[in-house]
Amino acid sequence: MSFQQGLSGLNGAAKSLDVIGNNIANSSTVGFKGSNTQFADVYARSLNGAGATQAGIGVSVAAIAQQFTQGNIETTANPLDIAINGAGFFRTEISGTVQYTRNGQFSLDKNGYIVTPQGANVTGYGVSPNGQILASTPAPLKISTADMKPVATTKVDTSINLDSRETVPTNFPFNANDATTYNKQVPVSVYDTLGNEHTMSMFYVKTGSGTWDVYAGADGTELTNVNVAKAATGNAAAQTARDAWTAATKASPQDPAAIAAALAGYAAAASAAVSGAAGTAGATAATVTAIQTAATDAGNTAGYTPDQVDKDIAAAVSVPSVPIGTLKFDSNGALSAALMSPQTLPLAVTFPVYPATGAKETLSIKLGFNGSTQYGSDTSEKLTTQDGYKPGHLQRFSAAADGTLLGQYSNGQTKALGQVVLANFTNSGGLEPIGNNSWAETSASGTPLLGTAGTGGFGVLQSSATEASNVDLTAELVNMITAQRVYQANAQTIKTQDSVLQTLVNLR
Repeated sequence: MSFQQGLSGLNGAAKSLDVIGNNIANSSTVGFKGSNTQFADVYARSLNGAGATQAGIGVSVAAIAQQFTQGNIETTANPLDIAINGAGFFRTEISGTVQYTRNGQFSLDKNGYIVTPQGANVTGYGVSPNGQILASTPAPLKISTADMKPVATTKVDTSINLDSRETVPTNFPFNANDATTYNKQVPVSVYDTLGNEHTMSMFYVKTGSGTWDVYAGADGTELTNVNVAKAATGNAAAQTARDAWTAATKASPQDPAAIAAALAGYAAAASAAVSGAAGTAGATAATVTAIQTAATDAGNTAGYTPDQVDKDIAAAVSVPSVPIGTLKFDSNGALSAALMSPQTLPLAVTFPVYPATGAKETLSIKLGFNGSTQYGSDTSEKLTTQDGYKPGHLQRFSAAADGTLLGQYSNGQTKALGQVVLANFTNSGGLEPIGNNSWAETSASGTPLLGTAGTGGFGVLQSSATEASNVDLTAELVNMITAQRVYQANAQTIKTQDSVLQTLVNLR
């Protein structure tokens, strides 16, 4: 007679209740994975040839098996909350120890590192200065808050339909200030090397059947005229005169007469440079005289600066405009490389930065017209893009499905800030739970397999979301009732054994 079976049953049922209780307690824990208790029968002798006549001596807990089934995905308001939908674990480091977790409730610490609620660093791949992901040994991910540097425009692509029914403009020659000399104007923002915005306009002038001249303008002025107007910028005499004016304004005490004389000197030098360039570009004698008069008047205006002199001179500049290229269309309305020969696309234009901003004085821009047509429908711009942008500061960030952390900047640009790395194991059930929603690698789990979300069997990531506990609360409550009944039944076997033993003891 033995109490062993009932006692082992009580221990097993108690262990099962412990596991069920832990599951229920963590039914609201983000990323928690429930467990179940696995039992095995126990025999005193396993190879005695007794067959079914041998009575067992109870039960043992064979294992507490973790269940790595998928939990529900729940949305949150935190862009750094990340949920794994599928296989994989986040890889984290704390005090030099590598851990793994499914809890994607992340935040930034004071140094900009992505951390778990327990302060462990989330690891992944870093980026190069231009935003390229650098796949290497996973390291703690840090969100850089540095401003995005400006990028100067180098390419403008325009897709436009030019109405084949349009007629050649009645007024000639082309004048950017006279809308009757062109058929269509399309403005596009471009950026210099410091990120200053300028407006480049493309003017389309029909010159014949299927043939259109293209002119370009900078901030409302046709490029040929801008280049003439800025002739004083690179003129040595004008620059010397400008420096003399600057020195006079900084003198202490200031001499108004010296400032006025220096301004007049600059106006004279600028007038000579600009009127000379205008004459070379084919300006009329009247235009040259107008430039000189404007320069003299501006140079004699009290309180003026050299920049204001330049502005008045530029307003008087009027030289023959030069097209940057010609578009030719075939009878099907498509751009024809053969008809445009020897000219080829894209067209190239030197865009002047004027007035000066401190940036590079000119931009070399290629103009593409892929997809442009000449059909019998209204002239309309279908799409215009350019590759430059102004500086921007980081406004927000989120995680893409592949774990790439995307920063969104005030200039409308998006740049990769890093990439979250996932880990997986041949036997996830062999991981050792160490608390705080984390597991540690063991010999039973195998070595971690590292990769990025959405590849090689790894799940995908969802930003502003977390993975809920996979515990089925209803099932756990039913399991608890069952375990309670098992406990009671085993207690009853002990009670019965005690009653039988008491009967034997009472025999006289």
